[in-house]
Amino acid sequence: MLTSIASAVRGRCYDPAMTRIARLTAYHVRIPLKTTIRHASHARRSTDSLIVRCELQDGTVGWGEGLPREYVTGETIEAAFPLLQATPLAVQLGGELSSLPDTIAMCEELRLTRPADDPRDCFGNSIRCAVELSVLDAACRHFEQPLSEITRLYGPAAGVRLKQDRVRYSAVITSSSARKQWIKSWLIRLYGFHQTKVKVGTEGINDEATLRRVRGILGDAIDIRLDANEAWSCDNLEAKLAPLLPFGISSAEQPVPHEEVRGLSELRSKLSVPIMYDESLCSLEDARQAIEYGTCDLFNIRLSKCGGLLPSLQIAAAAHQAGLGYQLGCQVGETGILSAAGRHFASSISGIRYLEGSYDRFLVKERLTREDLTFGRGGYAPALAGPGLGVSVDEQRLQSVTVATLEIPVS
Repeated sequence: MLTSIASAVRGRCYDPAMTRIARLTAYHVRIPLKTTIRHASHARRSTDSLIVRCELQDGTVGWGEGLPREYVTGETIEAAFPLLQATPLAVQLGGELSSLPDTIAMCEELRLTRPADDPRDCFGNSIRCAVELSVLDAACRHFEQPLSEITRLYGPAAGVRLKQDRVRYSAVITSSSARKQWIKSWLIRLYGFHQTKVKVGTEGINDEATLRRVRGILGDAIDIRLDANEAWSCDNLEAKLAPLLPFGISSAEQPVPHEEVRGLSELRSKLSVPIMYDESLCSLEDARQAIEYGTCDLFNIRLSKCGGLLPSLQIAAAAHQAGLGYQLGCQVGETGILSAAGRHFASSISGIRYLEGSYDRFLVKERLTREDLTFGRGGYAPALAGPGLGVSVDEQRLQSVTVATLEIPVS
């Protein structure tokens, strides 16, 4: 009897399927960009990101990434380390990882110690995203499954699951000179893209002239949508959109500041173009508010601003249930880590209206992953089939762009 009990205990202790998180390490990295990216809200030539490394007891390593944006979710990169130190991660992530469903359940309960005055439940979402992705990546590698398997196992995603062998990205034309717009438009056409976003609302740039130039080069076959990055207001929205509508616009993203979005519920019936939330869609609470008040037609889901893979799947499912559309967006300056996570999301769900991301080779000087995830001709890119994120991180390259490091106790 005692022998059989001892055998059972030994079997549990040495069950190779079971493991725990041994350590978490956070890196503040500064990634230089190949060009200046401008829109109505901001301009940047480099980006500060949070990279999280999760190491399991068996030595398996997973990676996550988040890009803090104070004007989107409230947190800065300077807030990242204090927020991680204030969160009881050892309590929340200290349990056994005996299966992928167990890991999903653990990550679903991951809660940062947010400020009391956070009615949108989004402060620190980029930090949460980095931690969550690192744990999910490590667990998927341990159980030898791709990250996209999470979508198949996650109950709230049941209504939007769809396995795809490849995805198709869209292009973007940022706020720039007429010459650069002309060059970019021809590149988009020659490269075979089927969709492009055009940034509007930037001071000093004539949006009507931009749309005339872009549409004239791209022709009628390529879908064009707008992104105003909160540049307009409910008072002038109709007047701002009117001269742009003749160019065949498929949607207008975040035309007004978040503080004014309630006014869109009345304006939508007067507009002939669908409205997309971006800065106003950072959490499931934001999604619920938008659905309740009828203020938009589409959601721009971005893993970093929405808090990670699981919250983003919840938001996509909420949009689907409410009859709204959605796109998967990206963060300017994201490296191959977040690009890979976005690829897994996009290749495992249905109904994505537009897909952004994987600009790696064209945008960042240091992508951190050994693999080049840049999309190919036409914007096409294959699904990633390897375990976890399906990419490997060059830790020497990571160290070269690291500004500061934090070891996070989890045991």
